[in-house]
Amino acid sequence: MTATPQPETDEPQHETISFAFDRMTVARFRETFPNARWSDALQAWTVPGSTARRRIDRWLASEADRRAPYEEERGRDAYEFEPVLSPYLEVISTGFRIKTPFSRTVVDELRQIPFARWNGDDKVWEVPYASYDDLQHRWESIEEGAKRAEPEERRKRAEARKGTEEEVKAKRRALERKKKRLPVPSDDRPPLDRPVATAAFGIVVITEITGELVDPAEVAEYHPDADDEHIWAGRRAPTLEELVQTWPAKAGPGEYERLRGWWQPQIEELRAAIRSAKSRERRRTRREAHATSTS
Repeated sequence: MTATPQPETDEPQHETISFAFDRMTVARFRETFPNARWSDALQAWTVPGSTARRRIDRWLASEADRRAPYEEERGRDAYEFEPVLSPYLEVISTGFRIKTPFSRTVVDELRQIPFARWNGDDKVWEVPYASYDDLQHRWESIEEGAKRAEPEERRKRAEARKGTEEEVKAKRRALERKKKRLPVPSDDRPPLDRPVATAAFGIVVITEITGELVDPAEVAEYHPDADDEHIWAGRRAPTLEELVQTWPAKAGPGEYERLRGWWQPQIEELRAAIRSAKSRERRRTRREAHATSTS
């Protein structure tokens, strides 16, 4: 189950919540939130009111308490019957700890597991017994991603790429990303200083329109849709506050929006970007704390 804060706008204040469909759960939800409405565009329930977030949090806590005893017992039994044995997994009193080298695959898989959470202090993921079925279902992908992320495996792949066209292309891609730029149509420019979704870099904030013409032949490898009517725009990563204040699009981008290369982000795009922004904020906070403690 997830709840998403909505920005302050002229629209009526509300919060959204999504959870796996179950008739009894929906019935309890509708009883608690009679004014809630389902949004096909957001694929979530919307709950109106300035106190919606607090009420949703209380309801989520009560649902977790309702399910916990039975699902925890079932998870313990499932683990005893068919345990996951891996150097990346540790059994603790409340469930499991997963510690792997950083891998986007691992992170994406673990985020799909109900009630999985990142423990920043110990730098491990924690999964309760109640979510063992989901963990077991995703474990093969998690373990494969972890193995590929091991330093020795990364070194082997890097050695194998040396001198190859793949390595040359990777260096060109890295150089292009460092330039922090995006080709945009000269006659349909994105708004400045506001998060927009892009095909090439996910959600970004356009900082400036330079007016410099794009050379299509020079950037065809990275921006195949750019032509001689495109100009360069500067870009940066959005802040957490900017993402939270962005109102999601009601529908996905059409063919025209995808061809021009930017569009108003949807709720799922915003959720993924918010998770990344929170991770950046935590890393920045830890670096600052470390620098202060050593100074």
